[in-house]
Amino acid sequence: MNLIFQLAWRFRSSKQQNGYISFISASSTFGIALGCFVLILLLSVMNGFERELKDRLLSIIPHGELYAVSSQGISEWQKEVTALQSDPRIESVQPYTKATGMLQKGKKMKAIELVGIDTKYAENDGMLSSVPSEQWQAFSDNQQGVMLGAGAMAKLGITLGDKVKLLLPQLSDDLSIRAPKTLWLTVVGEVKIGGELDNHIGYMHLPLASETLGVTYGVQGLRFRYHDPFAAPMITREIGYGFPHEVYMSDWTRTQGHLYQDIQLVRVVVYITLILVIGVACFNIVSTLVMAVNEKQSEIAMLKTMGTTDSSIILIFMLQGLINGLIGTLIGLVCGILMALNLSSVAQGIERLTGFQFLSGDIYFINFLPSALKWHEVYITGFIAIALTLLATLYPARKAAKVNPATVLGH
Repeated sequence: MNLIFQLAWRFRSSKQQNGYISFISASSTFGIALGCFVLILLLSVMNGFERELKDRLLSIIPHGELYAVSSQGISEWQKEVTALQSDPRIESVQPYTKATGMLQKGKKMKAIELVGIDTKYAENDGMLSSVPSEQWQAFSDNQQGVMLGAGAMAKLGITLGDKVKLLLPQLSDDLSIRAPKTLWLTVVGEVKIGGELDNHIGYMHLPLASETLGVTYGVQGLRFRYHDPFAAPMITREIGYGFPHEVYMSDWTRTQGHLYQDIQLVRVVVYITLILVIGVACFNIVSTLVMAVNEKQSEIAMLKTMGTTDSSIILIFMLQGLINGLIGTLIGLVCGILMALNLSSVAQGIERLTGFQFLSGDIYFINFLPSALKWHEVYITGFIAIALTLLATLYPARKAAKVNPATVLGH
C-alpha cells in the first residue's frame, strides 16, 4: 500500500506533467475547497438565524392564541386559565383583549394594535422585558396609561407623558360604518422589541380595552407560551378543539412562521446548489485523471510488465484523484470553520469600514449577521465531498487498468 501511495503521489506531482493538466487539477481542488467553504458558511448563517429566531423572536411573541368567536368574549376565563396552567407543556397563560385602530398625535396618525393586558398575568410576557421598572410601575398605577413600541413613538414624535387619541372603528347592525370611538390615553412606557413589531404594537390595561370594545366577559382571548415553541401548532389545536367555547386558533407559525419557513427553504436550496458546485469540481478530477492516464500510458504499461495488478493500477489513480479531493476538502473545511466561528465580528468590521449595514434592526428582528456552527454539518459536508471525489475517480482508474502493455510498448 505504501508503494501505491508513492506512485500516486509521484504521478500527481510529476514535473513532466502537462501544464494544462496541472491547471485542471488545481481548479478541481480549488472548486472543492470553495464549495465546502461556502456550504459550511451559509449553513452556519442559516443556523444562526434559526437560533436567533428561537432565542429572540420566540422569547417575546406569544406561541399560541385562542380568540373568542363571540363578541362578548370568553366567559369564566379565570377558571380556564387556572386549568390550563396545570398543563406541563404550557409555560404561561395570559388573558388579553386586542384593539386595532388609529393612533393620533396632533396631525399625525398611524395604525396601531393595542393589546389589553392584566398586570397580574403579564409578568411572563417577553415583549415587556425591555420596559424599565419605573415605566412598568407608572403603567400599573395609571389605568389610562399606554405603552407603545419604540418605532411607533418615533414616527408620531411621541415622548413619555404625552396624551394620544385612539380611534377605534365601529360597525352598525347593518354593517355600515359609524363614527369611530375615541379614547384618550397617556403614554407612560416605551417597548423595544426589535424589527417591524416596534412600529405597530402597544399595550393598555385589559379592563379598559374590554370596556371600550364592549367585551362583556372581560377578555377576548388567551395567549400561550410553550416550553417547546416548535410544538405550538399541535398544542394550540389540541387546546382549541377541547376548549368549552367557540374560538379561533392561531400560533406563531401563522403570524411569524414565514421567517422560519424561509430559513428552511434557503437551507435546502443552499445545500443542493453547493453540492452541485462540489460535484462540478469533481468532474474536473475526471478530466484530470483521463488526461493523466493518456499521458502516462507507457509508465502504466511498464508497471504492468513488472507484475503490477489491475487492482493496484486502479488504486493508484483513485488515490491520485482522492489526494486532490482531500486537499480541497481540508482547505474548505478549515476556512469554513474559521469564518463561521468569527462571521459576526468580520461582518461588523466590514460594516464599520464601508458604512453599509447588512441587516437593519428597523426591518429585521436582529441587526447583526448571526452564525452558529454545527459540527455534524461539517462532517456531512466533508463526507459528501470525499464521496463525490471517489466516484469521480472510478472511470479514469478503470480506464488506466485496461491499458494493454503490448499495444503501448509495441509502438
